[in-house]
Amino acid sequence: MGSSQAAVSFLTNIARAAFGLGAAASVLNASLYTVDGGERAVLFDRFRGVIDDTVGEGTHFLIPWLQKPFIFDIRTRPHTFSSVSGTKDLQMVNLSLRVLSRPEISRLPDIFKTLGLEYDEKVLPSIGNEVLKAVVAQFNADQLLTERPHVSALVRESLVRRAKDFNIVLDDVAITHLSYSPEFSKAVEQKQVAQQEAERSKFVVAKAEQERRAAIIRAEGESESAKLISDATSAAGMGLIELRRIEASREIASTLAKSPNVAYLPGGQNMLLALNSNR
Repeated sequence: MGSSQAAVSFLTNIARAAFGLGAAASVLNASLYTVDGGERAVLFDRFRGVIDDTVGEGTHFLIPWLQKPFIFDIRTRPHTFSSVSGTKDLQMVNLSLRVLSRPEISRLPDIFKTLGLEYDEKVLPSIGNEVLKAVVAQFNADQLLTERPHVSALVRESLVRRAKDFNIVLDDVAITHLSYSPEFSKAVEQKQVAQQEAERSKFVVAKAEQERRAAIIRAEGESESAKLISDATSAAGMGLIELRRIEASREIASTLAKSPNVAYLPGGQNMLLALNSNR
């Protein structure tokens, strides 16, 4: 009987020790939290509220139940959103904007108080649309293409300034897509066709003008040549014309003599006489 009571007492002590160790391990585990690389933590205290200090990377202690950590990702993250905006000449333009954002580390407690963990999803789309509409309204539709670097710089400057009001840092801002309405695109295409037709018409007119000038110069040359021939004929009589005729005949005869396909037939009755004499 005594040994049985001793065994029960021993087992009870072991159970109490195991319970104590389990409770201690649970309390210790609840008192620790880990902040990974590229993250920061903000502590919420049930009596003091959000603590103003930001907790860095590593394993840290807290008071169980009384304090609770909230983890922020401080690495740069991309965000893309689109906006349909009106230009200065009342054309609708579809723009897509990509930004690389991260929170300002020293202001994480304020961000948590005012915006929460999803601060970027709450702020960036709204201020992005606001800035795009304000900047695009300063330009005509065609200027968005011809002055795109200037437009991008204005969007970047305005968006960085607006994001800073919410303790958000923008590392990069870029316009990734720009498109016009189908009506405006068709109007631009028709304008380009009209400009090409106008340039073609100018070329045709210029070509006709050059041909007209060439014809005038040719006519003036022929007139001058005829005048010179007339003057020479008046001065030397028909001898000049006869000389030109002889020179032309000589040139023709020289050309025919060099051709193997040309045969000379004597004129008159000489050819027939020659045939009779052979008989």
